[in-house]
Amino acid sequence: MAERDAAGAERVIEDYLRDAGVEWERAGRGHVVVTLPGTRKLSTTCSLVVGRHAVSVNAFVIRRPDENEAGVHRWLLERNTRLYVVAFAVDRLGDVYLAGRLPLAAVTPDEVDRVLGTVLEHADGSFNTLLELGFASAIRKEYAWRRARGESTRNLDAFAHLTRPRAGGEDAHAGGEGAGG
Repeated sequence: MAERDAAGAERVIEDYLRDAGVEWERAGRGHVVVTLPGTRKLSTTCSLVVGRHAVSVNAFVIRRPDENEAGVHRWLLERNTRLYVVAFAVDRLGDVYLAGRLPLAAVTPDEVDRVLGTVLEHADGSFNTLLELGFASAIRKEYAWRRARGESTRNLDAFAHLTRPRAGGEDAHAGGEGAGG
């Protein structure tokens, strides 16, 4: 594979983003921020920073889980074996990211597409599962709060199994350990 310098990698990335019609902005020299539209997660913001030897890829997935942190981390580690270029990681606050590096020599339009596709697939595709594992109690409380006020619960439909009445007539949100707990 031919050697590529940082300026060349930056050109490839920006040309790809323009051609793909993806929403993006330049955040500085060698740094672009891409907004990837989702279906479960409204959007995923992905930062690509071109360095001397590699392109750093970072995308926020979820904030630190409120509960079942060990279960969330286990799930993330199990998924890492299936990922390409990026892996799930946590920062010092416990927030979850997808992070990785792509060598400059590997930066081609096809590779940029593959990496951004991997980020989108795993940030968006894992979103509901991560919310269920790490925020089940908050989902139940939000559901109960909305129902008590007659507000729509439509955006919580993906979590109906957490909020529907249990056998014996007890609401799923009325206590219990929750998902993964």
